[in-house]
Amino acid sequence: MNFEYSEKVEGLLNQLRAFMDEFVYPNEDSMNKQIAEHQWSTPPLMEELKAKAKAQGLWNLFLPLNYGEYSAGLTNLEYAPLAEEMGKVAWAPEVFNCAAPDTGNMELLAKYGSEAQKKRWLVPLLAGEIRSAFAMTEPDVASSDATNIETLIERDGDDYVITGKKFYISGACRQQCQIMIVMGKTDPTNDNRYVQQSQILVPMNTPGVTVVRPMKVFGYNDAPEGHAEVIFDKVRVPADNIIAGEGRGFEIAQGRLGPGRIHHCMRSVGAAQRALDMMCKRVNERTVFGQPMSKLQSIREDIATSACQVEQARLLTLKAAQKMDLAGNKAAQDLIAMIKIVAPNMALDVLDRAIQIHGAQGVSQDTFLAHMYAGQRTLRLADGPDQVHMMQLGRNLAAKHAL
Repeated sequence: MNFEYSEKVEGLLNQLRAFMDEFVYPNEDSMNKQIAEHQWSTPPLMEELKAKAKAQGLWNLFLPLNYGEYSAGLTNLEYAPLAEEMGKVAWAPEVFNCAAPDTGNMELLAKYGSEAQKKRWLVPLLAGEIRSAFAMTEPDVASSDATNIETLIERDGDDYVITGKKFYISGACRQQCQIMIVMGKTDPTNDNRYVQQSQILVPMNTPGVTVVRPMKVFGYNDAPEGHAEVIFDKVRVPADNIIAGEGRGFEIAQGRLGPGRIHHCMRSVGAAQRALDMMCKRVNERTVFGQPMSKLQSIREDIATSACQVEQARLLTLKAAQKMDLAGNKAAQDLIAMIKIVAPNMALDVLDRAIQIHGAQGVSQDTFLAHMYAGQRTLRLADGPDQVHMMQLGRNLAAKHAL
């Protein structure tokens, strides 16, 4: 395994870090103020920064080599350090058009969408002109098992009619969100539970689509994207909006979530690294009981343990990314599961120590720590809870030794 960054990646990483230093970190307070002012609309500052990033070629960096002219031409392994850098600020990925859920939706449409669907929705997403949402999770069933979902997608002549309820649909609160990819059942009585589901494109302005409310995360509404509760009341869309045909919803979901999971993990490493850097700075500046905090043994142990955890997670992320590049997402599924379990838990550990070292300031709005902690805690549920990944990983590993 060779995780040395290529000359191309080093160049992009230096360019990205310079952009973050000049435009992102200095604007954290301004962005937060604009988000509060504009609530459910993209802040003007975000559009300004997106234009700057696009002009510098720091755009769609997540797209791997096989996605053509819109791709930055990077492998998963090459993208990892760039995603890590973006992960140090919660809203930074959007600046570079590398933010979920759009990234997963773009990959999905690029791989499974028809030419008409790509032209209508993928192109403006790649250009950063619109936002999107992915509607799978439901409040009334255990959606970590996607075969449980109850939303119905019923054929009616040249249309499909969608009826159901979703919640925690990230991005659907934002005014710029124009399209949802909705997962539901087209064949709910099929004996094969894995072909009951389909995915379909639903424009946000379609009659019958109602955003009920933004769901909060530990008290945060995560504006401007939000996490919406959405009702679909006999929503009618053209049959051409089905993605890749009926019965392929579960397959598409699995194809979408693999890269999405590891992208989250890359950003988790970045969040943890920033927290570790903040810890080291804080303990050198703070005096307690007549001496610098850095001289306390427990503090040194916290820093050392955090550094070990960050580096371990970083290396596992890179190994999983490399396996995806060399052997495909399916062959890398065990490593993806491992890092999806490890990275958010690691980040929570490191963030918790950073909060403790910062004292009252650590739980305040004056650092990124508290909000990032809430986000990382949510990540233990997003794209599959820890328990599901551990169950499947344990099953796969045990099966290799079965007689």
